[in-house]
Amino acid sequence: MLEVREGKRCYPDSVVGVNVGLAFVDCVIAFLAFYQLIRIHSRNSQLGWTRQKVFHLMIGSSNLGYFLYFVLTLVAACKGWSCWSHSCGFIAMAFPKILFVAAFLLLLSFWVDLCHHSHDDDEEEGWSPQEALLEKVNRTDSKSYSCRRCCTFRSISVGSRQKIVILVSILVFGIMMASSMLMWIGMGKSPLDSAVVAQVYVDFIAVVVLILGGALACYGLVLFLKMRKVRSEQVSSEMRKVAGLAIVSVVSFTSSALVAITTNIPLFYHWHEQQINGVYTSLLLVVYYFIGTSVPSAFVLFVMRELPPPVVKSNRQEESRTITFMNDVPVATHPQRWTAATSVQNQVSRASPI
Repeated sequence: MLEVREGKRCYPDSVVGVNVGLAFVDCVIAFLAFYQLIRIHSRNSQLGWTRQKVFHLMIGSSNLGYFLYFVLTLVAACKGWSCWSHSCGFIAMAFPKILFVAAFLLLLSFWVDLCHHSHDDDEEEGWSPQEALLEKVNRTDSKSYSCRRCCTFRSISVGSRQKIVILVSILVFGIMMASSMLMWIGMGKSPLDSAVVAQVYVDFIAVVVLILGGALACYGLVLFLKMRKVRSEQVSSEMRKVAGLAIVSVVSFTSSALVAITTNIPLFYHWHEQQINGVYTSLLLVVYYFIGTSVPSAFVLFVMRELPPPVVKSNRQEESRTITFMNDVPVATHPQRWTAATSVQNQVSRASPI
């Protein structure tokens, strides 16, 4: 139940403890993400915004947003902020979730690129799963090397599916802002119920998360089966990463989506004037936030923990030597391409979540 302390409404001790714990976990994850981002950028700043840097930025920003949300929720409950129960708390709750979902949509887009790239090669050239995966990494590496000036957003090479992810994220952000405006209008003398508007938005995001989890499971399985045909120690390591990301995503996303659809836990910021079952609410908060967002975020950082190889100035010279050698000995072209592609894969895959 609610406790009254010095005339101010606050949460039970168990709920406060869970919020403090969740805030601490998100703060640690955000710190690690930004710290690793700085290390990665200092190692290959010439490449600009790589895939690894974007993931660390999005995961770090999402967890920083959740940290602020948990802290401000406790303060708002005890101080009695009326705005927090409507649009302010809703925005603080929804924005980190958008960043989190966008990060995993981006991961899904890369998996789809790999799977569909393999199908295209199969139809055009007689696909070999080993060659297709290596060529995909090689092309990605050549694109990143062609735009290495400085760490600016102009140096980002955005694919067609990644553009779709950006558009979907902008669309969801627009829906969130429209919902917050409706909730702001509902604060006055209006028939609009801000809690209903927020619940509709939360259910919508829960459905998106469920679909995202299923898509990651399907494409993760397809990619795992394709990589299984490649006998390599490096590819075996990538297979474990793909399998781990798919399993963690399915379990975490399903758990959080079911909690969001069947309970009002995502609207926890709106509960400071209602009765609360401390133990039950604390358990659901752990399932929804810790298992649903903190665990996947931490696992992505763990998978991408290895620093990329430093960029050396002799890359262009080595590239020109390889081309000259291939022209002199055309019979050995395929083995040399295989060796070069394998070397590129071993370097780039260190900075890859897959």
